[in-house]
Amino acid sequence: MKTVKELQELLNAKQAELAAIFEKAKTKVDGEDRYDLTPAQLEDVKARNAELNDIGVQLEAAKELDVIYQKNQKAIRDGGRPAGQLPLGGNAGGAGSGDSRRTEAKSLGELFVESEQYTGRKSAKEIKANFEEYDFLERKTLMETAAGWAPMAQRIGRVAEFAMRRPVIADLIPQTPTEAAAITYMEETTFTNNAAAVLEGGEKPESALAFTERTANIREIATWLPVTEQQIEDVPVVRSVIDNRLQTMLALAEEVQLLTGSGVAPNLEGFLVKAGVQSQAKGADPTPDAVYKAMTLVRFTGFAEPSAIVFHPNDWQDVRLLRTVDGIYIWGSPAEAGPERIWGLPAVITTAETENTALLGDFQLYSEIFRRRGATIAVSNSHSDYFIKNKLAIRADERLALAIYRAAAFAKVTGI
Repeated sequence: MKTVKELQELLNAKQAELAAIFEKAKTKVDGEDRYDLTPAQLEDVKARNAELNDIGVQLEAAKELDVIYQKNQKAIRDGGRPAGQLPLGGNAGGAGSGDSRRTEAKSLGELFVESEQYTGRKSAKEIKANFEEYDFLERKTLMETAAGWAPMAQRIGRVAEFAMRRPVIADLIPQTPTEAAAITYMEETTFTNNAAAVLEGGEKPESALAFTERTANIREIATWLPVTEQQIEDVPVVRSVIDNRLQTMLALAEEVQLLTGSGVAPNLEGFLVKAGVQSQAKGADPTPDAVYKAMTLVRFTGFAEPSAIVFHPNDWQDVRLLRTVDGIYIWGSPAEAGPERIWGLPAVITTAETENTALLGDFQLYSEIFRRRGATIAVSNSHSDYFIKNKLAIRADERLALAIYRAAAFAKVTGI
């Protein structure tokens, strides 16, 4: 048989389980507590209540036996006779010893099934038992996250960067460092070739050459960002993030200059505005046909071989989705990435390109970037207002020039 302590612990656990069932089924209706239990739950409650009664009986019997044991031990110690056995429902001497009745504590299940709301129920949803008079069901102020102990948050080291395009145009062009403030080169602007077969003793035809000096000026691209010294000191990684992002800003601005710079100081002269760059209108042609005609212009007039073509994403989409009359995709199955090439030229896809216009040409032989100073980061608090307020100015800048040696070696495809 279990001890009094073991039975008491078991009884407490079973009562807690039964209380949890009622707590889960409790709802508020017109400000009052209602307990909506299904028939199956009601049967479970009755079974649990019976189990509680059985445990209660065992507990009372164990307590009675414990009382007899303690009295016997006391009698032995005192040299007296062992106490007589008491009936399970009686008391051992003292006041009320002649009364064998004992008031048994009722369990939560008994309180429920004996309630007027349960005995007079019409359906499971109409059951309502009000136990507010009992302290163990009294509702107290709810401790929740909003007004209690806020959960601890963890911030990882990942920085989700702002969405932006990837600079790619400069990768098409050869790049050379320089210490000059301007790049000067000679362009052959006249090439008259009168070479021909002549008779013996005949006059040789005269040819002509003329050269023009061209200049590509070094231009500066720059930006800066104000930041407090405390921000840099307290979060060391911020400095590297700022430096990297400022350099990216320069690269993005540079790419725009390479393509569409006006050539008017302080701008570079970009490919799309360079005088002498050829143009091919799409017209009624499919885009691939117009591209091939532009390639022919470069080969026939510019005497160059195109090395790449630049598309805006929306324009390349139209090419990628081209299909035959029976619905087959020309640039490959939708299950595959498909080649980003057209007529053998690698296609560079970037939003830096003007929409509805493509640019192709011999970037390798007839263009060059000269870098006077690569991306440089400088920090200063020399401004009086910044010095007294512990603020820093972080500056990023670069200096470069773009030389387009032969404009006819490039062509635009417009209207795509």
